[in-house]
Amino acid sequence: MNNLAVIGMQWGDEGKGKIIDYLSEKADIICRFNGGNNAGHTLMVGKEKTVLHLIPSGILRKGKTALIGNGVVIDPRVLLEEIAILEKAKVSVTPSNLLISSNAHVILPFHIEMDRQSGKAIGTTNRGIGPAYMFKAARKGLRMHQLIDRKFFKDSHGKDDFYEEYSRYAEKLRPFVKDTSPYLWNSISQKKKLLFEGAQGTLLDLDHGTYPFVTSSNCTSGGIASGLGIPPRDVQSSLGLLKAYTTRVGNGPFPTELTDKTGEQIAKAGNEFGATTGRARRVGWFDATIARYAVQLNGIDSVALTKLDVLTGHKKIKLCTGYKYKGKLLPHFPTDISILDEVTPVYEEMMGWWEDISVAKTLSDLPKSAYKYMQKIESLIGVPVSILSVGPERSQTIVLRPDLLF
Repeated sequence: MNNLAVIGMQWGDEGKGKIIDYLSEKADIICRFNGGNNAGHTLMVGKEKTVLHLIPSGILRKGKTALIGNGVVIDPRVLLEEIAILEKAKVSVTPSNLLISSNAHVILPFHIEMDRQSGKAIGTTNRGIGPAYMFKAARKGLRMHQLIDRKFFKDSHGKDDFYEEYSRYAEKLRPFVKDTSPYLWNSISQKKKLLFEGAQGTLLDLDHGTYPFVTSSNCTSGGIASGLGIPPRDVQSSLGLLKAYTTRVGNGPFPTELTDKTGEQIAKAGNEFGATTGRARRVGWFDATIARYAVQLNGIDSVALTKLDVLTGHKKIKLCTGYKYKGKLLPHFPTDISILDEVTPVYEEMMGWWEDISVAKTLSDLPKSAYKYMQKIESLIGVPVSILSVGPERSQTIVLRPDLLF
């Protein structure tokens, strides 16, 4: 398989940045297909920490091409700041290794102001993402090729107070902007390896998430084709990302949420603060009902299980195996949040472990109870774990099924 999608299976923050960075060693092109700078992918290379919001994680690898697709909404100021941060860290960013779709839409200052005024109820990041997508759907948006077209931009926005500032941004970004779909078609025909980088997670998908507490784009594998302008058949395999427990940022239903000392301990051990907003994440036990829903919706072939090390030190660990609603076991995950708000999680309890697993290099290095916990997750969701992450660094990664990856 040459083309692999990496999809978050919960409410985002599953550790996609690290896994994409790890997989990008064998990829040729790393493609971002949705969202905007409301996403934050944190990478640890040695002791160096890098947080990326728009540029695909593969930019840290030499000889790779990072591509921002048409399905992404772009804040030019944030993108240029990100390029500057990377260059300061001695990471080369040039038109040869970063491509920006000419059809990607631009976030403008009034989008951010609209978000600040209206986004509080659903807990948005106030980055202008939703309003930019709203303008796109209303056919009132501004595409990247229009931003860098001097005459068009002046005719359409010359009287706006941000015109001069954004004209300077346009000049700096012009060399990176191109029609990326033909580039991808050609790359696919040449059998190059493509890695599709998703932002957020399945439960934040505009159509299939816990609406209205969702983002404004399609985070599921179905969004790849439209977000990059490629045929669906070229999404050949899907790797799902699952935390060994569950988190979410912002408002909305969360059946397995922990509001006690155990939740505080997991949040502290997992450093559960948003990479983009800095907001504390809500924490709960692993939810297999959500995971099974994500498997079916995305066509997940295997899973990267992350942050297993965070659960070290708990005598007992719970997993949610299903939901009861009005005393009856539900057959599947309910997307109607009026039902989701009223479900009662059905838990199974397992033995925890005390050993430090962050130094594990193989499955045999894991304590028996940690191994059984992973096996239980596999049996509950119906697909195998192909990657096990036991820490934030590249080296803290155990590949179990390379045949299911590149």
